[in-house]
Amino acid sequence: MDYMIIDGRCVPIEGEKNILAVIRKAGIDLPTFCYHSELSVYGACRMCVVEDERGRIMASCSEQPRPGMVIKTNTPKIRKYRKLIIELLLSSHCRDCTVCTRNGNCELQNIAFKVGLHAVRFLNNKRKEEIDLSSPCIVRDPNKCILCGDCVRTCAEIQAVGAIDFAHRGSKLEVTPAFGKKLADTDCVGCGQCRVVCPTGAITVRTNVTEVWDAIADPNIRVVAQIAPAVRLAVGDKFGLPKGTNAMGKLVAAMRIMGFDAVYDTNFGADLTIVEESKELAERLEKNENLPLFTSCCPGWVKFCETKYPEFAGNISSCRSPQGMFSAVVKDYFAEADKEEGKKTFVVSVMPCTAKKAEIKRPDNFTDGRQDTDSVLTTIEIIRMIRQAGIKFEELEGEAPDMPFGVASGAASIFGVTGGVTEAVLRHLSEQKGHQIISQISFSGVRGDDGLKETSIKLGDRDVKIAIVNGLANAADLLEKIKSGEAHYDFVEVMACRRGCIVGGGQPLPMGARTRKNRADGIYAVDRQSQIRFAEDNPIVAQIYKDVINGNEHRLLHRNMGEKE
Repeated sequence: MDYMIIDGRCVPIEGEKNILAVIRKAGIDLPTFCYHSELSVYGACRMCVVEDERGRIMASCSEQPRPGMVIKTNTPKIRKYRKLIIELLLSSHCRDCTVCTRNGNCELQNIAFKVGLHAVRFLNNKRKEEIDLSSPCIVRDPNKCILCGDCVRTCAEIQAVGAIDFAHRGSKLEVTPAFGKKLADTDCVGCGQCRVVCPTGAITVRTNVTEVWDAIADPNIRVVAQIAPAVRLAVGDKFGLPKGTNAMGKLVAAMRIMGFDAVYDTNFGADLTIVEESKELAERLEKNENLPLFTSCCPGWVKFCETKYPEFAGNISSCRSPQGMFSAVVKDYFAEADKEEGKKTFVVSVMPCTAKKAEIKRPDNFTDGRQDTDSVLTTIEIIRMIRQAGIKFEELEGEAPDMPFGVASGAASIFGVTGGVTEAVLRHLSEQKGHQIISQISFSGVRGDDGLKETSIKLGDRDVKIAIVNGLANAADLLEKIKSGEAHYDFVEVMACRRGCIVGGGQPLPMGARTRKNRADGIYAVDRQSQIRFAEDNPIVAQIYKDVINGNEHRLLHRNMGEKE
């Protein structure tokens, strides 16, 4: 086996593509801004520089490991070099750290402390740029950008959107949409994955916390909330709970203390989605029309398809997302009580996703001209509200969601991971029921975080071909194959974010491999421990179809296809 010498220790080379990976394997965490293992190597920030036995300095992220190399990671020259880099970055960086949303969770701040920088000798002569508030999903503050390029490469390589890029040269270099446009005027889908990789506060979530607090304080407003499946596995991250802990009960209790009038489970809306989407798939298969059927749960994907591949827009399911279905049903459920009590029902959804903030404003998701979901809070925003309320989240006793929308199947809970929607639909369509078919479906290739998964299932006399794709660049590759006739499917599940909602743009950071795995495991644990494993076995679903929906499936559960955004 080949070895390298790192800080005097022999470390084996086992197929690593760069020296940085070998160094980290050795237990040394070199700081980086521009390096992500799933992105192309950029090598711009130079924080990961190391020194060889000849005193040469090199960027470890872009240097291939070679047998016999002698590398030092912490020499006086390297320490001085890193400290100067941070000082230069801060010299043209907004330093209003105390009011920045990333304060305490900022890589630039953390690394400045780590390298021992306590003062900046240089004046900030950079012209103050306008903050881009045009997007309902994210906020872009150029004054906090350190030009690491992480957002640019994520948008281009992982999402195939290319809404932002580098412009100009030298001291005028900046990250911006083309021709200085606002984000809202680009093809941005609002997925927030640029925010996930941004090491500073240059890209953050557009917050709706104030308007929710205002609604709670208004005695004439009934504030009801729904909580998405991926939120409950991530909300405990910032309160010291083990990664992947199901904190749904604590979150319900906290939201009641904050003043929410009712707290429900979005999984109920997912059960409705399973029923409606399964019905739609069966109808299309019978007619052999508009195939493949693409899922419509992910608003980032829906906008991507409409913008980049409009020829496939008719293949997207007419079903609203679980958020949309739930809010429409809840608004109708409280309509009579609102009239009698002189109140207005204000629906808040707590989501892992930033794109949901744009989805609620789409007219094709309105009911009779009514906006059903009034406000979307991401996981990090509900965490902020809990802290603002002074609630000791980790000490709370768990409480159950309110009825009647507090009962859901385990199939609904797995919507939070890639492949979950497909698995839930297959359970519903399967003629067999019980634990054996659940196990068979779970091992049919629907699980795992590969960018593209393929499987098939026999429904009646037909073999239904299925594709499950996550990450919009992977979706684009798949659509190109379908267009060319190279691939054929009957059902395609698409999620904009790699690995699904558990790593959505509104989830708390960091989201490393261990965090991602624990969140996914937690989602599947919720399903396994559910007494109801099939959507059709949820007794409340049948009751709501009878008492609230009452034949209005198209009005409440499907998009108004004639309406334009």
